[in-house]
Amino acid sequence: MLAEAVQLRPAAAEHIPAVHAIYAHHVLRGLASFEEEPPSLEEMRRRYEDITRRGLPYLIADFAGVVAGYGYCAPYRSRSAYRYALEDSIYVRDDMQGRGLGGAILGQLIRRCEELGYRQLIAVIGDSGHAASIGLHASHGFLRVGTLRSVGFKFGRWVDSVIMQRPLGPGDATAPAPLSP
Repeated sequence: MLAEAVQLRPAAAEHIPAVHAIYAHHVLRGLASFEEEPPSLEEMRRRYEDITRRGLPYLIADFAGVVAGYGYCAPYRSRSAYRYALEDSIYVRDDMQGRGLGGAILGQLIRRCEELGYRQLIAVIGDSGHAASIGLHASHGFLRVGTLRSVGFKFGRWVDSVIMQRPLGPGDATAPAPLSP
């Protein structure tokens, strides 16, 4: 499968069970998320509704009717001065990784966030050894701006968080306009 064979589209409520299954796998088996227990399906629905209610992008990658991955952008922080900065999250089904899905999702998230008027996109990557996610973000113009050492403890070991950032649109070169809904 190539990323070109995948349809990226806005997630809908009926996709959340598949999104939940993908995320639960990553929570239980990986370091991309620092959650240690998968949230309930109800909690995943609440998170989806919170993001989409804000008008932020929440996408699924559909391959032959199967949700192969998903991604979304959420506010980077809750305090008002951060309102032009978002954080991306991308998860791909384990059996569909390495096929360009993450890049396709990230590219579309970037485009949509620029259209909405956001100015910075942040990636908080669990595990400084997560070369695939670091490489994916670097290939889309993100720069590594820091590493938070040993801020997580999962699977019996300390885990870093890598912070990457890329400007959206003019970034900080001009004052921002009011955000589009």
